[in-house]
Amino acid sequence: MTAARVPGGYGEAARVLVVDDDPTVAEVVSGYLDRAGYLVDRAADGPSALARAAAHRPDLVVLDLMLPGMDGLEVCRRMRGHGPVPVIMLTARGDEDDRILGLEVGADDYVTKPFSPRELVLRVESVLRRSRPAPTARPLATAGLAIDPAARRATKLGEELALTVREFDLLAFFLRHPGRAYSREDLMREVWGWDFGDLSTVTVHVRRLRGKVEDDPASPRLIQTVWGVGYRFDATPREEAVRP
Repeated sequence: MTAARVPGGYGEAARVLVVDDDPTVAEVVSGYLDRAGYLVDRAADGPSALARAAAHRPDLVVLDLMLPGMDGLEVCRRMRGHGPVPVIMLTARGDEDDRILGLEVGADDYVTKPFSPRELVLRVESVLRRSRPAPTARPLATAGLAIDPAARRATKLGEELALTVREFDLLAFFLRHPGRAYSREDLMREVWGWDFGDLSTVTVHVRRLRGKVEDDPASPRLIQTVWGVGYRFDATPREEAVRP
């Protein structure tokens, strides 16, 4: 293994768990991640993935959707049930519904097979970089919501929110920029750091975030839909908020 490069410049090298029942894919992905300086664990099915994660808590999981014994969606649900862990889902399926399902259960990103291993490494770096604490960023609080970027902690009326990496980043962005409408393209660029991609990723994350911060997600008052534009965070929501 090459000298471990510290992703994002924090502490020791990050540990990545690669879960795929295709030994060729697992070997290629693990090799690229190893050369990029990550500590890599591997598992070939759902139960062994959960066992590996319990033995050595990963900083990020690269998780295939189609696995023997237990599919990737269930593995993702169970892993996140034990605490937040960033997940990048791998899928050979081209159906948008499968990608959205992965995002709905808490995946932070997905890559569709066949994929470029170099692109996957960049996605891993992006998700890990955003999951690290931001010690210089100041806490923010408004409309009963509060975030502490240094601790990667978010609360609603004092109760801690269980947010994924992307959900936390999206909420932090909204709190920093209240009252302004942003398109899905804007949010993908500013929150995900991508200049292009599947915009349904943004839509799903907004829906999931509403489910955690709104009193009534079906009639949101904080994260407003701006028709023909995108979304706006209202720090002082009005009673006449528009239904999405």
